[in-house]
Amino acid sequence: MSTPEHQATPAPLPPHLGLEARVTDDDHQSLKLWLRMMACTNQVQAELRRRLRLQFGISLARFDYMAQLHRYPAGLSMRLLGQYLMVTGGNVTGLTNELVKESWVERLPDPDDRRSVRVRLTPLGVQTFEQIATVHEAWVVSLFAGLRVQDRKLLTELLGSVRQQVAALTTEYDAAADD
Repeated sequence: MSTPEHQATPAPLPPHLGLEARVTDDDHQSLKLWLRMMACTNQVQAELRRRLRLQFGISLARFDYMAQLHRYPAGLSMRLLGQYLMVTGGNVTGLTNELVKESWVERLPDPDDRRSVRVRLTPLGVQTFEQIATVHEAWVVSLFAGLRVQDRKLLTELLGSVRQQVAALTTEYDAAADD
């Protein structure tokens, strides 16, 4: 019978496997799934961040900002843009200032609220974003190219189910908290 002092120390895991690889079969399957999803998301985002920085000299935050504005050609209020990006007003202001200097974004009076400012992509911003977005899409396609088409479809459906379940549980939790 071995004592704790005499048990072999497990070999360290390679860093590229991430923290989720430390989870054992004794842990809850849902926890393992959540950790694997987070690890995959972080790994893909890190690679996209790296490529955006190397090829275009922009951050993923700038790309996401421009993507939101591209969806709304008439522009968005700074408040609404912050909500869509899930960042603080200070972050939106900082990104806006940077992109205005690049002539990719312009500030306009908000026709619905005189106290507010609306931001939108300039024609140069639209052109720049569309060029970057085309390359970005090709990168994403290449990152998932090792999966079979039917596996990508199944994974998309399963993750959609997860989102629906979490949304339903969030609503139930909020309703119970209100009682």
